[in-house]
Amino acid sequence: MDKPQYAILRFAKYKGPEIGHIEAHNERTKEKYVSNPDIDTSRTHLNFHLIQPERKYRAEAERQIAEAKCRIRKDSVRVVETLVTASPEFFKGKKKAEIREFFEEAVRFIEKYQSKDTIISAVVHMDEKTPHMHLSFVPLTADGRLSAKDIVGNKKKLIWWQDEFWKHMVKKWPDFERGESASETGRTHIPPRLFKEAAHLNRQRDMLLQLLGEVNPLNAKKKSAEIEALLEQYIPGVERMQTKLRKYDAAYKDLQAENTALKKKDDASRESVKRRLEVAQQLQELDGLRQVVENIPLEILQAYQQSSTLTQKEVGAKNALDR
Repeated sequence: MDKPQYAILRFAKYKGPEIGHIEAHNERTKEKYVSNPDIDTSRTHLNFHLIQPERKYRAEAERQIAEAKCRIRKDSVRVVETLVTASPEFFKGKKKAEIREFFEEAVRFIEKYQSKDTIISAVVHMDEKTPHMHLSFVPLTADGRLSAKDIVGNKKKLIWWQDEFWKHMVKKWPDFERGESASETGRTHIPPRLFKEAAHLNRQRDMLLQLLGEVNPLNAKKKSAEIEALLEQYIPGVERMQTKLRKYDAAYKDLQAENTALKKKDDASRESVKRRLEVAQQLQELDGLRQVVENIPLEILQAYQQSSTLTQKEVGAKNALDR
């Protein structure tokens, strides 16, 4: 089945001379990249800017800081670099226009929370293993202060950025999953990939039931081989789905508790009704997925046990002959 797909957003802070180094990497001004063997210079011409730098990164940062009349120290962070990418699986088979659309949407997300005027450069690299974007900006706040701490923040603020980025991108690409550190909203999102897997398992279950019902003395050998081959896909598939659903156990309990509280609450406001519907839908989705892996028909389990027993006997017989 398909692998999980994640939209990725990371931040790095730069204070002084290192700004020139990241500029050289981002803008590909070096002649050789010994420190990064992943760069394929024969593909560098495929790189493109979404925001073109007007001057050197450090010079542009100092210009913006001076115009804002910020108080700065020698160790003040002058440039924040945002790395934006996605799982390699997301980019497979996508045309350049589709890849560009992904990064344009990421720029729109960042511009929701950081003034476009502070962005120095946004360049997409197509000459490494996975397409990615380096977006560099001067960490000026809305009230004109230079404060990377206020913008990027601590661990809590970083989780907020990750949550907001995922919520923004998942609207256009619903297969994106949220990582393990998601907030409550992220944990209760069920990626479409899991529903596809559940539908696939249901089809395999129905095929197995049909084959089991068709077995007779004349076709037993042929049908048994078909059943065994399908069982070797179906049962491990159910086990993998069980593992994936375990990470939603806590969210399921929380949703059940919230659902009970909402039913008791006498609130007919629009917001309350909307939340009740959301919780009910999420519970229904989780229940549906759980039923796929919990309600395996007895005849299928018996067939799998018989198949496993026969296989063990065959292996034992073969080992005895080898001896």
